[in-house]
Amino acid sequence: MGKGDEGGTSAAVAAVRKRLGTLKPRVAIVLGSGLGFLADAVADPVRILYSTIPGFPEPGVAGHKGELVAGTLEGVPVLVQAGRFHLYEGHPAEVAGLPARVFAELGVQILIVTNAAGGVRRTFPGGTLMLIADHLNLMWRNPLIGQPQPGEQRFPIMHAPYDPELRALARAVAREAKITMEEGVYAGLLGPSYETPAEVRMLERLGADAVGMSTVPEVLVARSRGVRCLGFSIITNPGAGITGEALSHTEVLAVSEQVARQLAIVLKGILRRIDC
Repeated sequence: MGKGDEGGTSAAVAAVRKRLGTLKPRVAIVLGSGLGFLADAVADPVRILYSTIPGFPEPGVAGHKGELVAGTLEGVPVLVQAGRFHLYEGHPAEVAGLPARVFAELGVQILIVTNAAGGVRRTFPGGTLMLIADHLNLMWRNPLIGQPQPGEQRFPIMHAPYDPELRALARAVAREAKITMEEGVYAGLLGPSYETPAEVRMLERLGADAVGMSTVPEVLVARSRGVRCLGFSIITNPGAGITGEALSHTEVLAVSEQVARQLAIVLKGILRRIDC
C-alpha cells in the first residue's frame, strides 16, 4: 500500500463493513499488551481475522492477537482491535495508521488507544496506570505524509490530541472506582530496542512521563479525521538507568496483565457514561 493509498483503505473498509452487517460501531478500542482479554468481553462478537482484511498484516509481537472484534461492550457498539501494527516491525507509518482510517470510514466517533510503556517520570513505579494528556512524536514518521485522503485535514490541529472532556470523564470514573490513575505525556519512539539510560534522561528533559513504541500513528490519523481520542498507558517498569534493573518483554507482559484489569474497569465505566 503506497502513501495516501485511498484504494487500500477502501478495500479494507469494504471487507470489514461486509462482516459488520447492521452493526454501526461508535467507539473503537485499540488493545495494547496485556489487554487482549477485553476482546473476549464483547457481547455478540463478530471476529474478523486480519488475514481477511486487505492491507492488514499479521501482528508479529507476543501478546498481540490478529483480529478485529465487533459487538457491544456495556451496551455501546464497539470495534476492538486486538493486535496493532508497529513501525519497528518494518511497516510503513500508513500501515500503522490504516486501522484508524478504517474506523473513521465506518463512522467511529471515539478512538480509545491503550499501550504498555516504560516510566520516565521518576515517581512512576512499575504497575502505574497513566492517562495520556499529550504525546511527543519521536518516531520521525507520520502516517499523513503523502496526498491527503478524502475526509482528512492536510494540517490537522493538534492542540488537544487527547480529548479534554473524555479525559475528565476517565478521571471521574477512576476516582469513583477508587483506582489510582496518574496523568502525563507519552513519548512515541521507533524501537524496537528499549531506551538507553541517556535516552531516558533526554526524554525526561523533553517533558515525557512515559515512553513506548506505538499509539502516535493511530492518534494522528484519527485527529485528521475529526475522531475524538482517549489514551492510556500501563507503566510496566521504570526506564533504563532509573533503578539499574534490566528488563525483558516477558516481564512487560506480566505487569501489563496485572494493571490491565484495573484499566478494563475504567474503560467499561467510561463506556457506560460516554456520549457519542
